[in-house]
Amino acid sequence: MSREFRTGIGYDSHRLELDRRLVLGGIEIPFPKGLAGHSDGDIILHALTDALLGAAGLGDIGQHFPPSDDQWRGAASTLFLEHARKLLEANSYQIVNVDVAVVIEKPKILPYRDRIRQHIAKTLGIDMERVGLKAKTAEGLGPVGAGEAAEAHAVATIAR
Repeated sequence: MSREFRTGIGYDSHRLELDRRLVLGGIEIPFPKGLAGHSDGDIILHALTDALLGAAGLGDIGQHFPPSDDQWRGAASTLFLEHARKLLEANSYQIVNVDVAVVIEKPKILPYRDRIRQHIAKTLGIDMERVGLKAKTAEGLGPVGAGEAAEAHAVATIAR
């Protein structure tokens, strides 16, 4: 019997605002600006959650955690990623790998890269080698390049 492989993509972006915590990939990073959002604004985990849900045909993050629902105000986005993992398990899917590109001018992500990958791997119950993370800049272009926003692109492969 052959295995079925599926791939999903995810995307998220938020404005950077003063006096908010900056949380990326479940890790708090010291910086004077943080990502605006109904939850903690973690663009990496939001994009990953959407990629996993999309691969399984299980909707998107907004369906499961609507921003209109006050119970998710300020919530840790790790909860969203855990929810996606549990839904995949309930539907007999295994996570093969995930990969993320985060686009942000500052701060530099490299010093936090392995901690972020470890957090994602632990949350998803997979080996860290199955978690890719790249940091890019927008080369001064648009709101991201001006340091006003950040974005993340994610892809996930699942199998059953």
